[in-house]
Amino acid sequence: MTTAVSYPSRWRAPSIFGSPGRRLAFWALVAAYLVWSLSSLNIDTARIIAGLPRAWTILERMVPPDFSRWQLLLTGMVESVQIAIAATIIGAVLSIPLGIAAAANLSPRPLYLAARGFIVVGRTFHEVIIAIFFVKLFGFGPVAGLLTLAFSSAIFLGKMLAEDIENMKPGPVEAIRATGASFGQTFFYAVVPQVLVKTLGVLIYRLDSNLRHSTVIGIVGAGGIGQTLSASSRATISTLPARSC
Repeated sequence: MTTAVSYPSRWRAPSIFGSPGRRLAFWALVAAYLVWSLSSLNIDTARIIAGLPRAWTILERMVPPDFSRWQLLLTGMVESVQIAIAATIIGAVLSIPLGIAAAANLSPRPLYLAARGFIVVGRTFHEVIIAIFFVKLFGFGPVAGLLTLAFSSAIFLGKMLAEDIENMKPGPVEAIRATGASFGQTFFYAVVPQVLVKTLGVLIYRLDSNLRHSTVIGIVGAGGIGQTLSASSRATISTLPARSC
Protein backbone atom coordinates (compact mmCIF):
# COMPACT_ATOMS: atom_id res chain seq x y z
CA MET A 1 0.00 0.00 0.00
CA THR A 2 1.47 3.30 -1.09
CA THR A 3 1.11 6.47 0.96
CA ALA A 4 -0.28 9.45 -0.91
CA VAL A 5 2.11 12.40 -1.05
CA SER A 6 0.52 15.74 -0.27
CA TYR A 7 1.72 18.78 -2.16
CA PRO A 8 1.09 22.41 -1.21
CA SER A 9 -1.91 23.88 -2.97
CA ARG A 10 -0.35 27.34 -3.35
CA TRP A 11 3.08 28.11 -4.76
CA ARG A 12 5.27 30.40 -2.67
CA ALA A 13 8.39 32.07 -3.93
CA PRO A 14 11.56 31.05 -2.09
CA SER A 15 12.89 33.59 0.37
CA ILE A 16 15.97 35.54 -0.67
CA PHE A 17 17.31 35.25 2.87
CA GLY A 18 17.23 31.46 3.08
CA SER A 19 15.88 31.20 6.62
CA PRO A 20 13.70 33.21 9.03
CA GLY A 21 16.72 33.88 11.23
CA ARG A 22 18.62 35.55 8.41
CA ARG A 23 15.57 37.61 7.49
CA LEU A 24 15.20 38.78 11.10
CA ALA A 25 18.90 39.63 11.32
CA PHE A 26 18.70 41.61 8.06
CA TRP A 27 15.77 43.74 9.19
CA ALA A 28 17.41 44.24 12.59
CA LEU A 29 20.50 45.61 10.85
CA VAL A 30 18.33 47.89 8.68
CA ALA A 31 16.53 49.23 11.75
CA ALA A 32 19.82 49.76 13.61
CA TYR A 33 21.31 51.60 10.62
CA LEU A 34 18.21 53.79 10.33
CA VAL A 35 18.35 54.72 14.00
CA TRP A 36 22.08 55.48 13.75
CA SER A 37 21.58 57.59 10.61
CA LEU A 38 18.80 59.67 12.18
CA SER A 39 20.74 60.17 15.40
CA SER A 40 23.79 61.47 13.50
CA LEU A 41 21.85 64.12 11.55
CA ASN A 42 21.49 66.40 14.60
CA ILE A 43 17.89 67.24 13.74
CA ASP A 44 16.75 70.31 15.67
CA THR A 45 13.02 69.87 16.23
CA ALA A 46 12.64 73.32 17.77
CA ARG A 47 14.20 74.94 14.72
CA ILE A 48 11.88 73.04 12.42
CA ILE A 49 8.83 74.15 14.39
CA ALA A 50 10.06 77.75 14.38
CA GLY A 51 10.43 77.63 10.59
CA LEU A 52 6.87 76.48 9.92
CA PRO A 53 5.39 80.01 10.12
CA ARG A 54 7.95 81.17 7.54
CA ALA A 55 6.91 78.33 5.24
CA TRP A 56 3.26 79.30 5.66
CA THR A 57 4.12 82.90 4.78
CA ILE A 58 5.83 81.79 1.57
CA LEU A 59 2.81 79.64 0.63
CA GLU A 60 0.48 82.59 1.24
CA ARG A 61 2.55 84.75 -1.10
CA MET A 62 2.36 82.08 -3.79
CA VAL A 63 -1.45 82.22 -3.92
CA PRO A 64 -2.65 83.78 -6.11
CA PRO A 65 0.37 83.68 -8.43
CA ASP A 66 1.70 87.00 -9.69
CA PHE A 67 2.18 87.10 -13.48
CA SER A 68 3.01 90.80 -13.66
CA ARG A 69 6.51 89.90 -14.85
CA TRP A 70 5.32 87.30 -17.35
CA GLN A 71 7.84 88.37 -19.97
CA LEU A 72 10.73 87.53 -17.61
CA LEU A 73 9.17 84.15 -16.81
CA LEU A 74 8.52 83.38 -20.48
CA THR A 75 12.10 84.27 -21.40
CA GLY A 76 13.44 81.94 -18.70
CA MET A 77 11.17 79.07 -19.75
CA VAL A 78 12.08 79.41 -23.42
CA GLU A 79 15.76 79.52 -22.49
CA SER A 80 15.39 76.32 -20.44
CA VAL A 81 13.73 74.53 -23.35
CA GLN A 82 16.44 75.70 -25.73
CA ILE A 83 19.17 74.52 -23.36
CA ALA A 84 17.51 71.11 -22.97
CA ILE A 85 16.98 70.48 -26.68
CA ALA A 86 20.43 71.70 -27.76
CA ALA A 87 22.16 69.76 -24.97
CA THR A 88 20.30 66.57 -25.90
CA ILE A 89 21.30 66.84 -29.55
CA ILE A 90 24.95 67.59 -28.75
CA GLY A 91 25.05 64.84 -26.14
CA ALA A 92 23.56 62.34 -28.59
CA VAL A 93 26.22 63.13 -31.20
CA LEU A 94 29.04 62.85 -28.65
CA SER A 95 27.62 59.62 -27.21
CA ILE A 96 27.99 57.68 -30.47
CA PRO A 97 31.81 57.40 -30.48
CA LEU A 98 31.80 57.07 -26.69
CA GLY A 99 29.26 54.24 -26.79
CA ILE A 100 31.15 52.40 -29.54
CA ALA A 101 34.41 52.72 -27.63
CA ALA A 102 32.74 51.45 -24.43
CA ALA A 103 31.32 48.32 -26.10
CA ALA A 104 33.51 45.30 -25.41
CA ASN A 105 32.41 43.48 -28.57
CA LEU A 106 33.40 46.33 -30.91
CA SER A 107 36.42 48.14 -29.47
CA PRO A 108 39.91 46.96 -28.45
CA ARG A 109 40.48 46.22 -24.79
CA PRO A 110 42.57 49.34 -23.94
CA LEU A 111 40.06 51.64 -25.63
CA TYR A 112 37.18 49.84 -23.92
CA LEU A 113 38.73 50.25 -20.47
CA ALA A 114 39.50 53.92 -21.09
CA ALA A 115 35.96 54.65 -22.29
CA ARG A 116 34.34 52.71 -19.44
CA GLY A 117 36.55 54.49 -16.93
CA PHE A 118 35.58 57.87 -18.36
CA ILE A 119 31.89 56.95 -18.13
CA VAL A 120 32.22 55.74 -14.54
CA VAL A 121 34.05 58.88 -13.44
CA GLY A 122 31.64 61.16 -15.33
CA ARG A 123 28.57 59.54 -13.78
CA THR A 124 29.85 60.12 -10.25
CA PHE A 125 29.22 63.86 -10.55
CA HIS A 126 25.73 65.31 -10.23
CA GLU A 127 24.54 67.87 -12.76
CA VAL A 128 24.64 70.61 -10.12
CA ILE A 129 28.32 69.90 -9.39
CA ILE A 130 29.15 69.96 -13.10
CA ALA A 131 27.15 73.17 -13.49
CA ILE A 132 29.15 74.84 -10.72
CA PHE A 133 32.36 73.85 -12.53
CA PHE A 134 31.21 75.30 -15.87
CA VAL A 135 29.85 78.44 -14.21
CA LYS A 136 33.29 79.00 -12.75
CA LEU A 137 34.83 78.57 -16.20
CA PHE A 138 32.37 80.47 -18.42
CA GLY A 139 30.41 82.62 -15.98
CA PHE A 140 26.68 82.82 -15.33
CA GLY A 141 24.30 82.18 -18.19
CA PRO A 142 22.94 79.53 -20.56
CA VAL A 143 26.37 78.54 -21.94
CA ALA A 144 27.27 76.87 -18.65
CA GLY A 145 23.89 75.11 -18.57
CA LEU A 146 24.25 73.92 -22.16
CA LEU A 147 27.71 72.46 -21.55
CA THR A 148 26.59 70.86 -18.30
CA LEU A 149 23.64 69.01 -19.79
CA ALA A 150 25.54 68.14 -22.97
CA PHE A 151 28.30 66.52 -20.91
CA SER A 152 25.85 64.62 -18.70
CA SER A 153 23.79 63.54 -21.72
CA ALA A 154 26.85 62.25 -23.56
CA ILE A 155 27.88 60.19 -20.54
CA PHE A 156 24.39 58.77 -19.96
CA LEU A 157 23.57 58.07 -23.61
CA GLY A 158 27.03 56.63 -24.23
CA LYS A 159 26.62 54.16 -21.40
CA MET A 160 23.17 53.07 -22.55
CA LEU A 161 24.36 52.74 -26.16
CA ALA A 162 27.31 50.62 -25.07
CA GLU A 163 25.01 48.33 -23.07
CA ASP A 164 22.67 47.91 -26.05
CA ILE A 165 25.58 47.13 -28.38
CA GLU A 166 26.97 44.52 -26.00
CA ASN A 167 23.53 42.86 -25.64
CA MET A 168 22.70 42.73 -29.35
CA LYS A 169 22.62 39.50 -31.35
CA PRO A 170 26.08 38.62 -32.73
CA GLY A 171 24.74 36.80 -35.80
CA PRO A 172 24.15 39.83 -38.07
CA VAL A 173 27.53 41.30 -37.13
CA GLU A 174 29.35 38.07 -37.98
CA ALA A 175 27.44 37.74 -41.25
CA ILE A 176 28.33 41.27 -42.36
CA ARG A 177 31.97 40.79 -41.35
CA ALA A 178 32.11 37.52 -43.33
CA THR A 179 31.41 39.48 -46.52
CA GLY A 180 34.58 41.53 -45.98
CA ALA A 181 32.74 44.67 -44.91
CA SER A 182 34.62 47.48 -43.18
CA PHE A 183 34.00 48.54 -39.59
CA GLY A 184 31.76 51.40 -40.71
CA GLN A 185 29.69 49.15 -42.96
CA THR A 186 29.39 46.58 -40.17
CA PHE A 187 28.24 49.26 -37.75
CA PHE A 188 25.63 50.81 -40.06
CA TYR A 189 24.19 47.58 -41.46
CA ALA A 190 24.46 45.21 -38.48
CA VAL A 191 24.64 47.30 -35.30
CA VAL A 192 22.41 50.31 -36.03
CA PRO A 193 19.29 48.29 -36.98
CA GLN A 194 19.49 46.39 -33.69
CA VAL A 195 20.00 49.33 -31.33
CA LEU A 196 18.19 52.15 -33.13
CA VAL A 197 14.76 51.69 -31.51
CA LYS A 198 16.11 51.41 -27.96
CA THR A 199 18.45 54.34 -28.52
CA LEU A 200 15.61 56.58 -29.70
CA GLY A 201 13.60 55.64 -26.62
CA VAL A 202 16.51 56.47 -24.32
CA LEU A 203 17.08 59.72 -26.22
CA ILE A 204 13.49 60.82 -25.62
CA TYR A 205 13.83 59.93 -21.94
CA ARG A 206 17.03 62.00 -21.72
CA LEU A 207 15.30 64.96 -23.33
CA ASP A 208 12.62 64.77 -20.66
CA SER A 209 15.32 64.61 -17.96
CA ASN A 210 17.16 67.59 -19.44
CA LEU A 211 13.99 69.67 -19.35
CA ARG A 212 13.85 69.10 -15.60
CA HIS A 213 17.59 69.40 -15.03
CA SER A 214 17.69 72.71 -16.88
CA THR A 215 15.58 74.16 -14.07
CA VAL A 216 17.69 72.66 -11.29
CA ILE A 217 21.08 73.79 -12.61
CA GLY A 218 19.72 77.32 -12.98
CA ILE A 219 19.84 77.58 -9.19
CA VAL A 220 23.65 77.80 -9.38
CA GLY A 221 23.53 80.35 -12.21
CA ALA A 222 23.52 78.10 -15.30
CA GLY A 223 20.71 79.99 -17.04
CA GLY A 224 17.11 79.12 -17.72
CA ILE A 225 14.01 79.53 -15.60
CA GLY A 226 15.86 78.11 -12.61
CA GLN A 227 18.11 81.15 -12.42
CA THR A 228 15.05 83.42 -12.55
CA LEU A 229 13.29 81.46 -9.81
CA SER A 230 16.43 81.40 -7.68
CA ALA A 231 16.80 85.18 -7.84
CA SER A 232 13.11 85.63 -7.03
CA SER A 233 13.34 83.21 -4.08
CA ARG A 234 16.31 85.04 -2.62
CA ALA A 235 14.44 88.33 -2.89
CA THR A 236 11.38 86.81 -1.19
CA ILE A 237 13.34 85.19 1.63
CA SER A 238 15.17 88.45 2.34
CA THR A 239 11.82 90.11 3.16
CA LEU A 240 10.74 87.43 5.65
CA PRO A 241 11.05 88.07 9.37
CA ALA A 242 14.28 86.84 10.89
CA ARG A 243 14.12 83.43 12.56
CA SER A 244 15.45 82.74 15.98
CA CYS A 245 18.26 80.16 16.00
